[in-house]
Amino acid sequence: MDAALLDTDILSEVLKQRDQVVARNAADYLQLRGQFCLSIVTRYEIVRGYKEKQALRQLERFDEFCNHSRVLLATPAVFERAADLWAAARRAGHPHGDADMLIAATALEHQLALASGNRPHFAWIPGLVVLD
Repeated sequence: MDAALLDTDILSEVLKQRDQVVARNAADYLQLRGQFCLSIVTRYEIVRGYKEKQALRQLERFDEFCNHSRVLLATPAVFERAADLWAAARRAGHPHGDADMLIAATALEHQLALASGNRPHFAWIPGLVVLD
């Protein structure tokens, strides 16, 4: 199983624990790798959702989750690569949201696969392995 960065949609499903396939895959991944890996952008997207709903208990649990996970920061190299991806996506007519480009660039910079349910957002990116 490849080391992977969790996209926001997959992390959200892992946190909800509703889908048995996702829960089983997450447990298998944790057993093999020891911790989850996510981008600071994904952390931001999850936190803003909890804050919007004023879900303080969920926010506390998520903070604890992050304390046991590897949260990768957006470095200048990540921003540079994300800008390249954004420009290439825009020219070619691919989805090019800033968050997606930053998450993809983080995966590429750290040589990680990307676990995402949004394969079409990322499948066009050269060198990025997308796991569903």
